[in-house]
Amino acid sequence: MTSPELDRYVSAKWDEDIVPQLVDYIRIPNKSPMFDKDWVAHGYMDAAVALMEKWAKAQPVQGLQVEVVRLEGRTPLIYLEIPATGDSTGEDTVLLYGHLDKQPEMTGWDADLGPWTPVLRGDKLFGRGGADDGYAIFGSLAAIAALEAQDLPHARCVILIEACEESGSYDLPAYVDHLAARIGKPSLVVCLDSGCGNYEQLWCTTSLRGLAGGNLAVKVLSEGVHSGDASGVVPSSFRVLRELLSRIEDETTGKIKLDGLFVEVPPARIEQARKVAEVLGNEVFDKFPFLDGMVPMSDDLAELVLNRTWRPALSVTGVAGMPPLESAGNVLRPFTAVKLSLRLPPTLNGKLAGELLQKTLLENPPYGAHVELELEKASAGWNAPAMSPWLSQAIDDASQAAFGKPAMYMGEGGSIPFMGMLGEKFPGAQFMITGVLGPHSNAHGPNEFLHIPMGKKVTACVARVIAAHHAASLRGETTGVAAQADSGERHGDHGCC
Repeated sequence: MTSPELDRYVSAKWDEDIVPQLVDYIRIPNKSPMFDKDWVAHGYMDAAVALMEKWAKAQPVQGLQVEVVRLEGRTPLIYLEIPATGDSTGEDTVLLYGHLDKQPEMTGWDADLGPWTPVLRGDKLFGRGGADDGYAIFGSLAAIAALEAQDLPHARCVILIEACEESGSYDLPAYVDHLAARIGKPSLVVCLDSGCGNYEQLWCTTSLRGLAGGNLAVKVLSEGVHSGDASGVVPSSFRVLRELLSRIEDETTGKIKLDGLFVEVPPARIEQARKVAEVLGNEVFDKFPFLDGMVPMSDDLAELVLNRTWRPALSVTGVAGMPPLESAGNVLRPFTAVKLSLRLPPTLNGKLAGELLQKTLLENPPYGAHVELELEKASAGWNAPAMSPWLSQAIDDASQAAFGKPAMYMGEGGSIPFMGMLGEKFPGAQFMITGVLGPHSNAHGPNEFLHIPMGKKVTACVARVIAAHHAASLRGETTGVAAQADSGERHGDHGCC
């Protein structure tokens, strides 16, 4: 399907309707519960939900039902249901997913930008959450509306927009269970919360890393003391913490030392990484804002792709116990604490990884220091099942129609907890995981932006794939496990996106 009318509809919808909504959404500081413990009292999450709910109810989609579901003590969830159009596909369902909660502010924004200050600059909309992942509900409904405007049929669709993805999606399982009968058994899952290697073709995600992390604290004194008096007698909490981290990571190379945190990378994913390296070249690392003279951790581009998608890696993302430089006196501090973010290979058991992390850091503390690890996350990643022929063809056709280039397949270094959960609950489903987070878009960091032309084209691609799903359903090709098994060998180089 190469309907130019569909592309024109989507483009106009973005310009006239979606971008203004995203501008208002960016202004709302609806940080995920992990970063705003008083989110209920502050009311920002409810404000974001209300904005999206009002917009959704006004959309020209036949039979659209919009509901905000609220379970006691949990973040809200927006549930949308759209009945099938055209020839009957029965209960066959497309499930579309996104989230509306945001990461915290982060420092380093340009002087004329800010996390809650939407700025349109050329084709880019700057501000926190527009691309991660505020556009998801707008893009999902716009794709369905575009089909209906062109009298193109689609199967029954369900859209879930959660509000705690950035905190690990801990509320989502309860909602999926609560809504199980209404959701049904999707044969296609579309997730609009991932990345793209460039803005020139459709990118589909084949794997996501897991995550184990939390707050590590090392305490050596009940209060700070004169550093000249105590140093050489009292071990520095910073040095003890550094020693503990060296149990996990080689500080010279950055390689993780614990064998239990590695998995064997599937050969198909290794070949996939090589293809990505060939297509992107130095864009594999150029998308990051390196300082002059800095170089990446390897000069092998395929290895860099595998490092960020299939290998464990440790980051320290926060620190406590250290005063600002301007108020730091000659004091040996009583404690040092850091927030750890340990990315895990997609197929590693997240719970076991968390237990290994605790055992490694807490056993035999140096000098008898008081060491605590508050484990906040220990979640597994996701590796896509093999792709059915109809979906592989639909995705490539959609990319050619929207971009004039074939689709690309790549693992992502981040985590989307929902994917692993859905993979377990719906083993017969196919997956299209895509997104607009491309080079320099800087999700979670300063100067985050949404690339508007990419948003338009991804929306049009989703519409085309949903239309292809309807045709495949009528042919009996979306029946799940059997279709996947039949196509596994043939499409193993892609996996499912």
